[in-house]
Amino acid sequence: MRGCPLPLTKLAPPPHLGIGTKFNSFPFPIAAIATHSLTPTPKPSLFLSTHHPNPNAHLSFSVAAQQQQQQQLDTDEEEKFQVLTALKTDYNDILIVDTPKSRMLLLDSSHSVHSILYKEQKWTGSYWDEFASLPAIVPKGPIAILGLGGGTAAHLMLDLWPSLQLDGWEIDQILIDKARDYFGLSDLEKTTEDGGVLNVHIGDVFIPSKDFHRRYAGIIVDLFSDGKVLPQLQEVSTWLELHERLKANGRFMVNCGGVDGGPSAMDGSTDPENLSSDESWLLNPALIALSKAFPGQLSWKRMPKENGENFMAVTGSLPDLESWSASVPSPLSRSVKDWRPL
Repeated sequence: MRGCPLPLTKLAPPPHLGIGTKFNSFPFPIAAIATHSLTPTPKPSLFLSTHHPNPNAHLSFSVAAQQQQQQQLDTDEEEKFQVLTALKTDYNDILIVDTPKSRMLLLDSSHSVHSILYKEQKWTGSYWDEFASLPAIVPKGPIAILGLGGGTAAHLMLDLWPSLQLDGWEIDQILIDKARDYFGLSDLEKTTEDGGVLNVHIGDVFIPSKDFHRRYAGIIVDLFSDGKVLPQLQEVSTWLELHERLKANGRFMVNCGGVDGGPSAMDGSTDPENLSSDESWLLNPALIALSKAFPGQLSWKRMPKENGENFMAVTGSLPDLESWSASVPSPLSRSVKDWRPL
């Protein structure tokens, strides 16, 4: 069980990568990683660019010259990343890629980007950042991350909330071992000066456990396989069962992915092309299930196109957006204002 981060749209493997790996589009576009010069932006094409031409270059070069220059830049940039490990486990095809400015975890047959850490900046520019805003709107207490992956969200949350108690769940022990080796996960497992820590749990998050009844102030859900939200999260019963793990006034914050269901997510009579932006959530099966499980107690947003276009959900009454904004740093202080009640 892991998160569906950003889709890698056009990641061309370097000539020396002889593992038969094929990069497709993902839950979080790696291009985002490229076009941001490593200031993440999910959804461009994936070239893992590490530098960009002068924006005023058109003033001195012909269009043909610009195109030739860009092609050369793209060729150079495509070679500026290294595959650190590539292996298959019982649960995943794991690929870890290193670039001059970032490190990425790609999983399963979709080779989706499930985790990313930037070497010179904290924020990812995608849905992982949103998770770091959850502690501001839940009661005091531990927070669970279902779908820990390489720990992108955990890094951000403990950086922003150093006294936070996190429980991270992942089904693949080998993936966790690699995250400790390459994503600094073991550092998060050491208690901070303020008492914060990440406790890692290996197992299936859908197996009921009395140990976690009413335990959590908040639960982050980031569970995907083959680039799509897990089928269990499209069932109302799953959310009602998971809700038993929340404290009173606790909340879920969920990465619902993109338009995974298409027309089949609705009653079959609605044309997706005719939906307004306020109705676009009807294209997401996880949001539909959440709306049925928690009627009148669900808020949602859709990430901007340049940030991956993932649908996000948070349960409970809509928080006071001004207070929420004032309690978190930029860029979260701006992005939390985009939440709206369903």
